Amino acid sequence: MPPKFDPSEVKIVFLRCVGGEVGATSSLAPKIGPLGLSPKKVGDDIAKATSDWKGLKITVQLTIQNRQATISVVPSAASLVIKALKEPPRDRKKVKNVKHSGNLPFEEILNIARVMRPRSMSRKMEGTIKEILGTCQSVGCTVEGKPPHEIIDAINDHEIEVPEE
Repeated sequence: MPPKFDPSEVKIVFLRCVGGEVGATSSLAPKIGPLGLSPKKVGDDIAKATSDWKGLKITVQLTIQNRQATISVVPSAASLVIKALKEPPRDRKKVKNVKHSGNLPFEEILNIARVMRPRSMSRKMEGTIKEILGTCQSVGCTVEGKPPHEIIDAINDHEIEVPEE
């Protein structure tokens, strides 16, 4: 038998869910049921906490202590880029294969890079900005009216100044 866990001990659970929607309790139950939490109540709390990320897939961190779940949103680079495009929320069941063909200013890329900096794998801010520009390319949007890879090349050639932090 596994050892009983102390309810005052802090447990952290990461979940991928759709923002603003109550996830299926059947997918929540195996993760948080053994910790003594109600999947339905936690699902409602997640929906409330992710309401401003409506329609986007988002990672949520549950910090569980004394059978109380604290919910915090851990946004990915792609969801931050899509949110920055300010597109209207879409119905996931009806609208498929959306092309995010918007345009972002470079300042917005810097802001996203500052948010992602603690979780980035790069040593310098320059590398984090390139990671975000690569995400922009995957999402399909342009930056300053140009394809993101042109801006990556400009950063590599030191044509664009990148702030240190």
